[in-house]
Amino acid sequence: MERAHSLLLNEEACSQLGEHQRAEFVFEWLRFLKKLLPAADRADVKKNQKCLVEQLTGILIGSPGPPTRWLLAHCLALLYRVGDSLTSSHTVDRCNDIIRSKDDSPSYLPTRLAAIACLGALYEQLGRLLVNTFKETLANLLKAIKSAESQGRYEIMLSVEKILRGLGVSAVPCHRDIYKATRACLTDRSMAVRCAAAKCLLELQREAVFLWTSELENVATLCFRAFESSNYDVRVAISKLLGTLLATAVEPKQPTGTGSGSGSRRSSLEEVMDLLTGGFLRGGAGFLRASGDKLKGTSSVSKDIRIGITQSCVVFVSCLGGVWLEANFSALLVLLMELVSQTRATQTPADAVCCRRCISFILRATLGSLLGEKAQIAAAKEICLAIGKQKRAVDAAMCDGNVETRVTTTDVAASQHVLVCALLELGSLVQGLASTAASLLTDTSTALLDTVISVLLHPSVSARLAAAWCLRCVAVALPSQGAVLLDRCAERLNALKSCPEAVAGYSSAIAALLGAVQHCPLGIPHTKGNVVMGLAEDLLRSATQNSRISIQRTQAGWLLLSSLNTLGPAVVEHHLPRMLVLWRCAFPPSIRDLDMELRRGDHFTWQVTLEGRAGALCAMKSLVIHCRDLLTDDVIGRLLTPLACAVALVPTLIKSYGNLIKNTSVVFRLRVYEILALLPPKTYEGEKSFGIVLKQLVTDITGPENVVCSELTLLPPLCHSDDLALLGPALQDMDQHYIEEQLQGSSVGGGTLEYDTFTICVKCQDVPAPLPPAMSLCNFLFYDKLCDYNLWISPQLLTPLSFLCVQHLGSSRVGLGPEEVRKPALGLLVGALESSNPLLRCMAAEGLSRLVQVVNDPAFTVSMTLVSFDKLKTARDAVTRTGHALALGSLYRYVGGISSPQHLSACVGILFTLSQDSTSPEVQRWALHSLSMVIDHAGPLYHGHVEASFTLVLRLLLSIPPTHVEVHQSLGRCLNALVTTLGPDLQGEGQSVSALRTSCLVGCAVMQDSPDCLVEAQAISCLQQLHMFAPRHVNLASLVPSLCVNLCSSYLSLRRAVVACLRQLAQKEALEVSEHAVALVKELVSSSTDVTIKEVGLEGALFSLLDRESDPRLCQDIQETLVHMMSSIATGKLAHWLKLCKDVLSASAESTAPVETNQEEEGERDDDASVFHTTSESSGPFTNLRWSTRVFAVECVCRIIALCESHGHPAHFDMALAQEHRLHESTDFLVLHLAALIRMAFMAATDHSDKLRLSGLQTLLVIIRKFAAIPEPEFPGHVILEQYQANVGAALRPAFTADAPPDVTAKACQVCSAWIASGVVSDLRDLRRVHQLLASSLVKVQAGKEVPSQLYNEGTSTMETLAVLKAWAEVYIVAVQSSKEDCGGAGGPGLLTLVQTDLATLSRLWLAALQDYVLLTLPQDYSAQLPATGGTFYTAETAEQARPHYCSSWAPILHATALWLNSTGFIMVDDSPANLSRPVTPTSMGQSTSLASVKSPEDISSDRLHLILGISVEFLCSPHSHDQMENISSCLQALQALLEVSWPRSKVGNDQVLSVELLSVLHRLIVTREAPGVQLAVLELVRQVVCAAQEHVKEKRHSAEVDDGAAEKETVPEFGEGRDTGGLVPGRSLVFGALELCLCVLVRKLPQLSPKLAGSPSGGQGGSSLSLSDSDCRQVAAALAILSDLPSICSPDGSVSILPTLMYLLMGVLRELVQQPCGGGAGGGEALGLVVPAALQALRAVLSSPMSRSEKSRGAWAHLLRCALNTLLDFWDSGPFIQKPVSLLTALTIFLLTASPEVTTAQPLQTRCIDKFKASLESKDPVVSRRSYQLMMSVFQSKTGVAVPFIQGLGSCVVGHLQGVERRRPQSSKELQAIQDGVRALESLVFAADEMHRPQLVAILLPILISFLLDENALSSAPAPARTLHESALQDLMRIGPQHSSVFKALMASSPHMKARLEAAVKGNQESVNAKATQLQVPSKTSPSIQLKTNFL
Repeated sequence: MERAHSLLLNEEACSQLGEHQRAEFVFEWLRFLKKLLPAADRADVKKNQKCLVEQLTGILIGSPGPPTRWLLAHCLALLYRVGDSLTSSHTVDRCNDIIRSKDDSPSYLPTRLAAIACLGALYEQLGRLLVNTFKETLANLLKAIKSAESQGRYEIMLSVEKILRGLGVSAVPCHRDIYKATRACLTDRSMAVRCAAAKCLLELQREAVFLWTSELENVATLCFRAFESSNYDVRVAISKLLGTLLATAVEPKQPTGTGSGSGSRRSSLEEVMDLLTGGFLRGGAGFLRASGDKLKGTSSVSKDIRIGITQSCVVFVSCLGGVWLEANFSALLVLLMELVSQTRATQTPADAVCCRRCISFILRATLGSLLGEKAQIAAAKEICLAIGKQKRAVDAAMCDGNVETRVTTTDVAASQHVLVCALLELGSLVQGLASTAASLLTDTSTALLDTVISVLLHPSVSARLAAAWCLRCVAVALPSQGAVLLDRCAERLNALKSCPEAVAGYSSAIAALLGAVQHCPLGIPHTKGNVVMGLAEDLLRSATQNSRISIQRTQAGWLLLSSLNTLGPAVVEHHLPRMLVLWRCAFPPSIRDLDMELRRGDHFTWQVTLEGRAGALCAMKSLVIHCRDLLTDDVIGRLLTPLACAVALVPTLIKSYGNLIKNTSVVFRLRVYEILALLPPKTYEGEKSFGIVLKQLVTDITGPENVVCSELTLLPPLCHSDDLALLGPALQDMDQHYIEEQLQGSSVGGGTLEYDTFTICVKCQDVPAPLPPAMSLCNFLFYDKLCDYNLWISPQLLTPLSFLCVQHLGSSRVGLGPEEVRKPALGLLVGALESSNPLLRCMAAEGLSRLVQVVNDPAFTVSMTLVSFDKLKTARDAVTRTGHALALGSLYRYVGGISSPQHLSACVGILFTLSQDSTSPEVQRWALHSLSMVIDHAGPLYHGHVEASFTLVLRLLLSIPPTHVEVHQSLGRCLNALVTTLGPDLQGEGQSVSALRTSCLVGCAVMQDSPDCLVEAQAISCLQQLHMFAPRHVNLASLVPSLCVNLCSSYLSLRRAVVACLRQLAQKEALEVSEHAVALVKELVSSSTDVTIKEVGLEGALFSLLDRESDPRLCQDIQETLVHMMSSIATGKLAHWLKLCKDVLSASAESTAPVETNQEEEGERDDDASVFHTTSESSGPFTNLRWSTRVFAVECVCRIIALCESHGHPAHFDMALAQEHRLHESTDFLVLHLAALIRMAFMAATDHSDKLRLSGLQTLLVIIRKFAAIPEPEFPGHVILEQYQANVGAALRPAFTADAPPDVTAKACQVCSAWIASGVVSDLRDLRRVHQLLASSLVKVQAGKEVPSQLYNEGTSTMETLAVLKAWAEVYIVAVQSSKEDCGGAGGPGLLTLVQTDLATLSRLWLAALQDYVLLTLPQDYSAQLPATGGTFYTAETAEQARPHYCSSWAPILHATALWLNSTGFIMVDDSPANLSRPVTPTSMGQSTSLASVKSPEDISSDRLHLILGISVEFLCSPHSHDQMENISSCLQALQALLEVSWPRSKVGNDQVLSVELLSVLHRLIVTREAPGVQLAVLELVRQVVCAAQEHVKEKRHSAEVDDGAAEKETVPEFGEGRDTGGLVPGRSLVFGALELCLCVLVRKLPQLSPKLAGSPSGGQGGSSLSLSDSDCRQVAAALAILSDLPSICSPDGSVSILPTLMYLLMGVLRELVQQPCGGGAGGGEALGLVVPAALQALRAVLSSPMSRSEKSRGAWAHLLRCALNTLLDFWDSGPFIQKPVSLLTALTIFLLTASPEVTTAQPLQTRCIDKFKASLESKDPVVSRRSYQLMMSVFQSKTGVAVPFIQGLGSCVVGHLQGVERRRPQSSKELQAIQDGVRALESLVFAADEMHRPQLVAILLPILISFLLDENALSSAPAPARTLHESALQDLMRIGPQHSSVFKALMASSPHMKARLEAAVKGNQESVNAKATQLQVPSKTSPSIQLKTNFL
């Protein structure tokens, strides 16, 4: 194919190809030429133009296929436009000659069609350049159309449309001729020709004024006739034409020169609507025929005409636009209501349903999509006024006493249809507006609720139900109205029990309102269930009192019970016993009683009885659906008795009363089937009556009156969803499915609410549309249960049910049974394969394949396949061939097809042959569909056929006429299946793969150019698949523009395909997609979207599309596409995305000023309220966006913030860094847009929509959390958020108003606490504004149950209360932490004083909330112990709803409570405030006022302690707490706060079991939680527990000593663990638990401590400590500190037990820490800096333990410590260390100073110790030397027994080293310090000696000091350290000399040299002192009185 990519056709390459490859080659060349010509050099084109024209003409006369001819025509026209256009007339003449040709052979037809296409393209591109020839051309075309076949007519229409587009106003002379020709085509038998004619007329009307003036009525009538027997595409095309014409007639475009005079008359709305109304009522018939029909009483208007007119009306209004609709809605509504009130439109129930649906569709499609929220509210008011007017008219007429003027049944019927349409649309508007519709309810001029409620008394059931549904919509939109309306309707129902209409109307309203609760998370008060139950019981009991309203009361009672069941198990379980009684009373007690009952009564009593029992069964059904949890075996058993009677009643009554109770009987049977289908078959397995039901069901389904409805309603669900595509476009793929589905219902019509009143309470957004009972009965698929049941099925019974059964048998894998059962089923299914009904053929193919699946016999599978093979080889009729072709594909779907490849080849061969049967497009279509199934399910087996399949598909795509759209659709499915089969193989580079890929791309190109939207959608889907498998080979530059152009297609399926493809592309190539979309704008004037891509990019166009779309799947895809685009490019195009979100958020029709402004106090108005008085920002690119779109925009802002945090630059959250980067590069950072973020959050938080307010508050919360700590560079000490504090206050205030929903208030509390706790505001006066909001909510909490909320479920009160308490808790925690740090951040202690005033109240409420939480977390076994009335903040009935709120709030409350108890020290203070009106709880923490249960302060404190301990331990043990790190931290911090207080510490210390349990929980936490913060907190808590035990043991010892008085010490009992034996019991010993935990920490951080891990690869020698992080070091240090405390809580024997372990661990840690090689890894030095001191401190603590001196353990301790000392000394022999001498010497010194002498004076050890000191003195490292001297000094000064041997052993070494200094003076400060420390060590040795020996030692010290002195010459040149040593030696001599004057004098006398040296030094020192004094005095005499400053830094 690469050879096709040239300017001229490569004829040589082309001639070498076969016929079919040549067609593909030519098409690929034309595709390339189409792209090349606009970009090519014009001179080059002109040079090759002649040759190109010849080549293109050659293709023209070569019989090109449809796609090739269109591409050829485009290229030919493009060539003349780019090149020389002079010779274009020759080509026009050539084409005209071809069209005139008399050759009528089929082979010449493609050439003629190509010539027609070329003419259209030439005139379209060249326009007026060909104006001289256009009359001749048009005449030629219009003449040809008379004799042309459908393809010719289709092509001519397309060409004429293009000619008109190209010529514009120049074509006016021929307009009438074109119009005349097009009229005939508009009602052509070919649907494609009708569509083409409609497009032609649409183009014609641009210039032909007569079409929408004088000829308007004729065109309209013509369109009505065109609608007749039309398909979906025709209806769309014609409605677009008619709607556009009518819109132009009402509002003409700018008048043209040709349209002046009377022809330009503007039509009024009334005239236009009269036209449409006439068509709606009379169809396309003339006046005479319509009048005749009217006289006969028949209606000749088909549904497709009415549906077409409906769509035309929608197009008409859409063309005029939202502004026009807003201005003219009132008039339009009147006209529509007049139409629906026409009796001719509603002659039959089916007509009435269809008519109402049409009007509802017009209203929904226009009001719902064209108007903004403000205009929708105005429209709702208009509708409301219309409803009121209509209802008043009916009321007045019905009350009129004059019989003659009294309203007739016809008038009531007319009014009911008007009311139904108006009420349903009003409900839809309100539901769409949601909480923004609040103003509608408060508007007294419309009195919406009163108006709607008044309709509940209308005599018509449909009007009453519509009003009930409207009230339900109000309750869904405004949840606060649900309970109010419920009360109002219940009250009216009670008052008007005697009125049938009132009973029916108000009960329907109550049922609808209860159904609304399923959509309202806030619910309704639990008590409303009691009210409804009472009403239902009352109605059912009183039903028999008055026969006039028996039926109404019975129906109403059961309807209320059905709706009550929708509230779920939590409500229903309280009423279930009463319901069971009612069900028992509704049916006879047994079958015997039923027999007696059947002998009594007449048809009326049975009608009432059946109505009641049908209602009872419906209530049962509702229970089974909504309350599965309540269906225990006992409950089901109690339901079975009524059910058995109901089943037995089914066949009997029909025999007895027949048609008299026919309708009621149908409803009753339907209810029986429904409830049996829902119950598990096992429950009624033993019931014999089941067979009766089965037989009756067969009778119902196959009855003669049900044949039509069975076919239309029963069969489609039995067909496979993929096969239904053969029957036409699916309803769910249409925007107009609401009315299009009317055509599926044949004469029965669609569904409507009055057919089944009970559906009013089902969970759905749109109004339910149940079918008539008879149809529902047919539609009931009882086969779901039929085959779960092992009972006898006779062949006679199975035959009519085989359609139904086989499908279920296949899915449930149940055997079919004996051969005699299989044969009739098989015969029936094979026969149906040849039925003339395509629906039956689809179902039969599905059934046959399921049958094969059930039989599961390979031989049977092959035999069935061969049957189809044989039929297909012999049959010639299309019906048989289509059925068996589909059967082959369907078999493949279920049984892996024909298992052997030979059969696959045969199957594919047959389907290939059928696919090429050009005589029957239907056969081609079915065969290709079947082939696509085979390709899909054959998998790798199909690879051998892929190439041939591609060839076939391409050949057919290039040759099938465009009028056979269905064949193209099947080809598209085949192409998709082929791409899926090849999958990733498409990435290959081989020649064969490349050829397949090219074929795929060519196929997609052909399909993309198809005029059919479904084919185009398949092309996009195919390219999407290709992009997934081989992204490099899909050209986004061409794909993305084609997607953007179709983004606003009028076809839903195409929009879905476009957005799905965009979603996939955006995941990887978002930036390229966005750029290609913008590039498209340069080529097009504007996008077809309302918001042009040029202004706001593709993202903005998607936002605009999201706002208009109502299809959930499409909306989901749009949102995902935007999220993917945002994730990929948001951080790079930050300003663009934020502006986009801001524009979307600003695009509401009205101001988003704060709703609370009116209530502001004057004093605060300046602060908060006036911050953002935002006005409507209509200047933005978006207008009137819905609240749901704006909610998504706010969510996008949150996502952008998260993206910047996770993937962005650190400067996104650092103002200084962002400003610095901004100076050097053109980058953008989030922090620079903080003002915009705050503004967006404010706009959302103060909107009228509750959902938007919630999103805004969440965004504000995110902003506070992310930006609170960012400093303001321009104002040091301040943060950037500080300037927005007034904005935050203004955004929060509306959420705390009295009418704010609880969820909004709860979220606002969260924001308040985050704001106060963030520390942004330091001034308490500024903080007080937000604090007051929290304080006001606290007052509301205190009101508690005394003022219960009557609007929402009690669970919402719990949610709000806990949100308030949690917010206060978070503030208090921060306040306490700030006061401890005392840093003055968020006010420091000041913030604490702010909370302090409410602390007494808060503490009680916190404790009560914690007690509630404890109750709710108890296991199910303890549910009987729960309080019957519930807890403090929840009721028993709403416990389940309350539990999640407690789970999300308890942790901060627990922490705050612990901090409060910490601050009070557990001291009870009776400071309960007078204003605490809420009782905490009868048993709450000892605060009860009952004298009988008064507890002591000690008991109360103990309860509180155990409450907090219990909650914490229970949560920390929970296996589900892994994702709640914040809660874990709260628990640990709460426990720490408790154990900081002495009283809880003593309690924990006293209770060893509790302490051990706590340690085991903490141990588990250490093992399972890796977070450093958690691990450190755990260790701190362990330390506190050990401290508590220490204090306990210490106290007991002290008490024992005091009690013993003067008794001997030996008699004091041993306290501490281990007692007399020293044994520690695992699981009961605190010491053992602490040892385990510390060992766990140490071994995890230092694996070398464990002998098992010592040789593991986790590190070589000391390797483990190289990776110690800062937190690791802290953990090791904490563990060591805990270890050192353990001996103190042991008895002497116990301490001996643990000492070896302690010393092993301590020595091991030391060994690991000193074995780090030099420069060993990051953090090595820091690790030592943290851990070594901790290890040495721990060693000191252990060695100094009192246990080492205890009489009982002294010996054992001494022995063990000697062993430890020996181990320590052995460390010196294990290699080179960096810190060994220092750390180990320090440890050694601690041993020497702290341990008892018997440990250190053991001779071998003592000698080794002295040797280690000597060795350290030899170190070359001055740091080591210095530390050695320091340690020696401390040893020399220690106890005599320890010091003397060291003095004797080390004194001479010290002297020797110091004497050597004279030879090597210090060169650095470190060496100097070492020498000075050596001198101090020697000095300490002197002073440690006896008085008698001291002079001798002084005599050694003084010469050493004198040796440090330098003479005058050497002093001046000596380095600084040597001079410093000289000076310090001189000072020491002058200090020591006078102290030992005799020795000093003797020394001076005996050594003149020393004396001279000393004198010289003293003299030099004196001179330097004098010189310094002189220098200081001289400047003082001469210095000026004023000093000039010279240093300005």
